[in-house]
Amino acid sequence: MSLDATIKSTLDSSGLKYDRRGEGRYFVTLPGTKKLQTNCWLVDGDHAFSVEAFVCRRPDERHEDVYRFLLQRNARLYGVHYTVDSLGDIYLVGRFGKETVTESELDKILGQVLEAADGDFNILLEIGFATSIKREWDWRVSRGESLANLQAFKHLAEPAGGHEPGLTES
Repeated sequence: MSLDATIKSTLDSSGLKYDRRGEGRYFVTLPGTKKLQTNCWLVDGDHAFSVEAFVCRRPDERHEDVYRFLLQRNARLYGVHYTVDSLGDIYLVGRFGKETVTESELDKILGQVLEAADGDFNILLEIGFATSIKREWDWRVSRGESLANLQAFKHLAEPAGGHEPGLTES
């Protein structure tokens, strides 16, 4: 079976949404819970099979802490690793010998991409975007807007001691 056929068969059997963008080029949508979806490229290149998935944009703050987390996390990942592009956006990438890509192996790789992107997403937001999250929380509270999708970050926005975010003492 060709690598293109292996990729297609794996995606079809997994029930994942994908778009075939030419021979051996697939744009896959991995569903998540914390990160609602992770978009992932699967590419059968001239010399290798590669995987690339966008995780999140460049952090606003605490870059060193974010990068430390990513580097330490790399040691526990299977087949893929974190990297940043020239803008500082965070991706998961992997490169494999074409002969090593079987349906079983591709399933493991996609599982790792999903586990990492979805599982690490809130941690990355908490480290790299805490100020923005607090600001968004305050803005929503001041306007009576829903806080439903910010509940994972409640501990950032509601300091101990009964202080209400956004309200200052006179």
